[in-house]
Order: sequence, then C-alpha cells, then structure tokens
Amino acid sequence: MQITLNGKPRDVADAMTVTGLLQQLGLHAMRVAVQVNLDIIKREQYDATVLKPEDKVEVLTFMAGG
Repeated sequence: MQITLNGKPRDVADAMTVTGLLQQLGLHAMRVAVQVNLDIIKREQYDATVLKPEDKVEVLTFMAGG
C-alpha cells in the first residue's frame, strides 16, 4: 500500500504499524515523534497504530547540538 511519508510517496506492507515503519526506516522510537493524519501518536501507541492506505505520516527526528 502507499502512504505519504514526510511529504513523499512511499510503499509499505499492508497492516504496517508505526513501530514497523520506524524499524524499516532504521529509526529508534525514543528519538522520534510521529504524526499520522495530523494526530500526534503517543510512543506507547506505536505498536497498536496500524497505517492505512493514503495515510499522511510525518516522522520528526530529534537532533542534539548547539
């Protein structure tokens, strides 16, 4: 199925969860914030949040520095 990830189309497996997407992207759940269709997803809900075709997903990574 296709979703929009950070403004770009991306093909992912059917019934992909937010956790699965983060694993596919090689991102650690503690270092990102995820928004699906303008709703911020709580970290403890990543496993239970199943993506649907045409979902708009934003993954924001935290960066250290100064």
